[in-house]
Amino acid sequence: MIKGKLLWVDDEIDLLKAYIIFLEEKGYELTLINNGADAIDRVREEKFDLVLLDESMPGLSGLEVLEELKKIRTGMPVVMITKNEEEGLMDEAIGSKIADYLLKPVNPKQILHSIKKQLDGKRLVSERTTSSYQKEFTQLGMKINDCRTFDDWTKVYRDLVYWELELQRSGVSEMEEILSMQRTEANRLYGRFIKENYLEWMSGRAEDAPLTSANIFKEKLFPRINDGEKCVVVLLDNLRFDQWRTLYRDVINEYYSIEEEVVFSSILPTATHYARNAMFAGLMPRDIEGIMPDFWVNDDEDEGKNLYEDRLLETQVNRLAPGKTLNYQKVLNMKKEKQVYDNLTQILDDDVVILVYNFIDILSHSRTENNTLRELSKDEKGYRDIVKSWFKNSQLLETIKELASQKIKLIITTDHGSVKVDKPQIVQGLKEVNTNLRYKQGKHLKYDPKKVFAVTDPIEAKLPQVNVSSKYLFALDDDFFAYPNNMNHYVGYYKDTFQHGGVSLEEMLVPFVVLEPNRK
Repeated sequence: MIKGKLLWVDDEIDLLKAYIIFLEEKGYELTLINNGADAIDRVREEKFDLVLLDESMPGLSGLEVLEELKKIRTGMPVVMITKNEEEGLMDEAIGSKIADYLLKPVNPKQILHSIKKQLDGKRLVSERTTSSYQKEFTQLGMKINDCRTFDDWTKVYRDLVYWELELQRSGVSEMEEILSMQRTEANRLYGRFIKENYLEWMSGRAEDAPLTSANIFKEKLFPRINDGEKCVVVLLDNLRFDQWRTLYRDVINEYYSIEEEVVFSSILPTATHYARNAMFAGLMPRDIEGIMPDFWVNDDEDEGKNLYEDRLLETQVNRLAPGKTLNYQKVLNMKKEKQVYDNLTQILDDDVVILVYNFIDILSHSRTENNTLRELSKDEKGYRDIVKSWFKNSQLLETIKELASQKIKLIITTDHGSVKVDKPQIVQGLKEVNTNLRYKQGKHLKYDPKKVFAVTDPIEAKLPQVNVSSKYLFALDDDFFAYPNNMNHYVGYYKDTFQHGGVSLEEMLVPFVVLEPNRK
């Protein structure tokens, strides 16, 4: 059995026969090339598991060859072998993302150890991760079935996200499928939990009601502001918890450490119009409509639904932090993103700084209509990768780096998440019914009550009641609402898209994270 295909590039390859025989006896298949140009051509034509590359060769140097190899096959590990001990050369090689660096003279066992470390390391991590998840599988299933409170569900959801990211990183696809089934079951039971408990939370009678969109700032932001703590809130619209964990693990932890990570509940509907307005006002939508009717726009009205976020924030600041100044910036494009970065010094002069970035929400909607984006983000992993790619190349990251350099605390949060939808649920209503796929609001709605969370009295959910017979319907699990006319086209267009507005762990359980700058 071949343990791996290796390419060895060295201008003195004929002198390495003893090494080659040793590695072949250990089960490796070797291709031997004595110059950089031929090595580059060979890698274009053939896939290798690892390259052993001499640093000092006539013609193209090892570093020049390395640069070209990485352009062709980014993830292919390259082990550089050299007799040059200069620190600058080592730094340059390491900066070019070599897998290992060996100094001549080397013995065969050193080379074998380096090869095994690169090729077997991932396998060993995968096996260890698989074994760990298999041990956790039964226990996690029991936890899902035993959830009785919101805190129980947050613990389960954290576990599900943890294992999803671990299995993804280790490349264990068969385990990912099993975890996906557990997540589906968790969402089914979570939907039942919400149907039984949500209205009780809204009544104010439930002692174990979670933090929600309407009180998260009151409980977690304004006490810090009133204590004189300088912090900046970055709200990433439509940020899922798994996306947050990916951004922190792969990017943000270089600059910030977690001081506090809270999972709170987005209100229903899990849509920007409702959830973010509730966050910024510190009030439920029905209360906003009653106390500040000029700042609330109902689903059936043509006016923009989030035009008064700054005014809602002002009212909450005046109520909970009187005398404090507010700076609110809403970023919808790259030009505005650059303006925020350029004007950061002036922005930080104010006491309460809220920066809203809408890229992820825009991506979610664009993905529905763009086949290329759909293909790139065809599952949760692809969606996370696109979000991470944007973040790593955004001006927002530069803003975060600058905040870290000034030792300013950072709060990252969101208004709601999203879920990948799969199954249509038929709903019928008048043409005035809103168009969202995960919730419906209107009168004379026809639906299967077993398949939805129906709020027949909006006042109980602290939602506006547009007319006497208005209802709200919320999709459960990974369902989405569809009309019976032209059903096939509708389903084909929206199936496997990421939507929000309904009841799922991914939409409702969202992060509020306080980060402190790393000490250098």
